[in-house]
Amino acid sequence: MSQVHFFDDFAVGQVFAGGRARIGADEIKAFARQFDPQPFHLDEEAAKNSIFHGLAASGWHTAALTMRLLAEGEFKPAGGIIGVGFDELSWQRPVRPGDELHAKSEIVEVRPSKSRPDRGLIRVRTTTFNQNDEAVQTFIGNLIVPRRPAGGCNGR
Repeated sequence: MSQVHFFDDFAVGQVFAGGRARIGADEIKAFARQFDPQPFHLDEEAAKNSIFHGLAASGWHTAALTMRLLAEGEFKPAGGIIGVGFDELSWQRPVRPGDELHAKSEIVEVRPSKSRPDRGLIRVRTTTFNQNDEAVQTFIGNLIVPRRPAGGCNGR
């Protein structure tokens, strides 16, 4: 298990690898049936005539998978990955059946809280890639991370 990191451990430029996950057509359709029931996420034939020219995962499915990749990877803020919002969410290309996704997170800002001295805010740019290392999604997450408690807990 990776060591957890408190606010004081983060610095701009640090990079953390995420986990990996392969996505199948059945998963794409199951997610779409429940959360994004549009033809290009549900039916191969209908998807051929769409802007995607084939079955494509919902962007929200990609976002949910990215959360899983983060939780399974090296990025371990103390207390969990607690977001207060996202900036610049974009989907660069469709995720297709058979794609194997992986993510990379880079710390882009570290700022102590002015009102809560026991925590700080970090901004993290996360990019999700397919098996060809092509970006499929990028966002900047704004996360709350606790400071290291008095007494020197190492977070392990």
